[in-house]
Amino acid sequence: MATGNKIGLAVVAAVFIAFALSASFLAPRRWPEFPGRHALSVFVIACFVLFAGMVSAVLVFGKETEEAHGAAPAQTAPATAAARTIKVTESEFKIALPPQKSLTGGTYTFQVHNAGKIPHDLVISGGHATGQTKTPTIPAGGDATLKVTLGAGQYTLYCSLPGHRQLGMQAQLAVG
Repeated sequence: MATGNKIGLAVVAAVFIAFALSASFLAPRRWPEFPGRHALSVFVIACFVLFAGMVSAVLVFGKETEEAHGAAPAQTAPATAAARTIKVTESEFKIALPPQKSLTGGTYTFQVHNAGKIPHDLVISGGHATGQTKTPTIPAGGDATLKVTLGAGQYTLYCSLPGHRQLGMQAQLAVG
């Protein structure tokens, strides 16, 4: 569940709980006959409105987003145009790709996240790559996007910063 949804549920729950506690403990101390004969209908309506608001909040904020359900297939089998995004994570000193069953030739967007503590970049070489084949240097915790058209062939993804590739910061990708 997204952070915004959690916050929304927490705010609505806090309002509902505050109303219940104040109606139970605070109001009777100040007004001993609370809600009284004349205000009983208003109090009952307010209770139902707050209860309906709480149920609505659970239904609205409790839903999982489509992104949460669709994220895994986009990484494992990028066969459709929407699924031609490949998430790459770089750290010291490795490049992590999602498992790829089979890639066909076409345009791919590589979303690169530097999960390491030092800067990295990503270069795609080999095969028949056209378009942008190198990201700028990505600071620690940063992200970059690389859009490239890949033809059939074997590709090597690596960090071109001095010494990084030699320390094992490379991965293989086959398109065919």
